[in-house]
Amino acid sequence: MNITEYIEKNRERFLEELFGLIRIPSISSIASHKPDMYRAAEYWKQLLIKGGADKAEVYETEGNPVVVGEKILNPAYPTVLVYAHMDVMPVDPIDLWNSDPFEPIIRDGKIFARGADDDKGQSFMHAKAFEYLVATGQLRCNVKFLIEGEEEIGSPSLGKFCADHKELLKSDVILVSDTSLIAQDIPSVTTGLRGLTYLQIEVTGPNRDLHSGLFGGAVANPAVILAKMLASVHDENNRITIPGFYDDVMDVSAEERALLAQAPFDPEKYKRSLAIGDVWGESGFSVMERTGIRPAIDICGIWSGYTGEGSKTVLPAKAYAKVSSRIVPNQDHHQVASLIKKYFESIAPPQVTVKVDVLHGGPAYVCPIALPAYKAAEKAFTDTFNKRPVPFRSGGSIPIISTFEKVLGVKSILMGFGLESDAIHSPNENYPLWNLFKGIETITRFYHHYGA
Repeated sequence: MNITEYIEKNRERFLEELFGLIRIPSISSIASHKPDMYRAAEYWKQLLIKGGADKAEVYETEGNPVVVGEKILNPAYPTVLVYAHMDVMPVDPIDLWNSDPFEPIIRDGKIFARGADDDKGQSFMHAKAFEYLVATGQLRCNVKFLIEGEEEIGSPSLGKFCADHKELLKSDVILVSDTSLIAQDIPSVTTGLRGLTYLQIEVTGPNRDLHSGLFGGAVANPAVILAKMLASVHDENNRITIPGFYDDVMDVSAEERALLAQAPFDPEKYKRSLAIGDVWGESGFSVMERTGIRPAIDICGIWSGYTGEGSKTVLPAKAYAKVSSRIVPNQDHHQVASLIKKYFESIAPPQVTVKVDVLHGGPAYVCPIALPAYKAAEKAFTDTFNKRPVPFRSGGSIPIISTFEKVLGVKSILMGFGLESDAIHSPNENYPLWNLFKGIETITRFYHHYGA
């Protein structure tokens, strides 16, 4: 039985198993969901054992649990370590969802739910490709699984877990599906990821909220001050103004920029899909370059004062913002966080005080396209899609990928099958069934080529 026949025969079972995983609200950033992390871990343990793993165990970390499973066929075979995460982002704002985020439904050929793509749908593809290869006796690799529960909060516990369990996680390559295709008809392999540093800024003015009529105009409003400070981060060319920010940014050669430009991109379609009048960003760089090879700073959240229904005439005592900086190879996320922190503290006017907390971060990553595992991925995509995949640098971040290389000494191959339209991290996250099943096919073929 070939893989497409196996998928068709087991289609309904696959979906019900995936839906069972999605129904667990494993939100790592909310402490009250800690029990759900253990439920998700146990679900993954059983999924791996039923799929043919010799063993699978739930391990404790300093934070949320991880699941490690393995099937060792022959010490002479190459070993693939599959990495994925079982945690998901919060669902707020809940009123923008068209259905219950933890009750998956299929609509217009897509699964709608939190985690449908990121990363439950994509990680599930690996479990089913593995199941097929074991069931049909076609597996010619040793396979290990590492499923963590803190990716969405920067994997703070996984680095130590890897350092403490190097032998357990020993492998020749790490395989990950947590990225995207350029389009359904344009396969791609992600060869680079931007790094990340994430901070929270707190601006404090008066010692309490004040009446905006009695004090407005005489006391500095922290919300206004914070807005001005945030706006100062970019100049008129949308270049970041923080001193020293670009010091370690490597210029990408004209040759590599030309290769990146070969990736299909329709700016008008891009704007229509986002309902925006025009794009925005650093002058002198294309949209693909702005998100792939250049660093960026964005406001991820900002709040202050009264935000409920109706009006309340208040001059707030505090204002807050959550800020992310996407960094590129050669930038150090600790150094960038220090520069941002120093900048906001230095520009604070005397009427307010500023506190900056660094929440999490991780370095950027680049994968050489000459690796045997990359070539196996390239052949697998070509077999499934009938066209060679485009090497692509993603603007997203998976901080643990660089940690794997540093701690385990192993490169990662990023075989993602999501789409920009999947709305990951947003209301109405979704994942096309077509991508789910094509992903299982492609991953199966990766093992054929890599095992050979």
